[in-house]
Amino acid sequence: MLSTSTVWVVEPKVAEPPAARSRCRRELLATGETARKRTVETTLQLTAQETQIARLARDGLSNPEIGARLFISPRTVKYHLRKVFMKLDITSRNQLDRVLPSDHD
Repeated sequence: MLSTSTVWVVEPKVAEPPAARSRCRRELLATGETARKRTVETTLQLTAQETQIARLARDGLSNPEIGARLFISPRTVKYHLRKVFMKLDITSRNQLDRVLPSDHD
């Protein structure tokens, strides 16, 4: 008797951009937050995520520690910190203390 086996091919489901935008919009509304519009004037402003990551880095947390707190990968933390450094015109996390306002102000 020949045995037959079934091979299942599972392709990842990729959301279409309009569907993804719609889902993101619903999730954002559920949190009560709003997405800010990108304009020429806001390109050098830190996003909420960048601000949060920059403050945690300023306070001495490592990328893996920041990632664990925010449920993101250390690589994503590194990506955001690169953007923070560029926007704030700094080259090191040691400089964050002088360019970020204190949380106690």
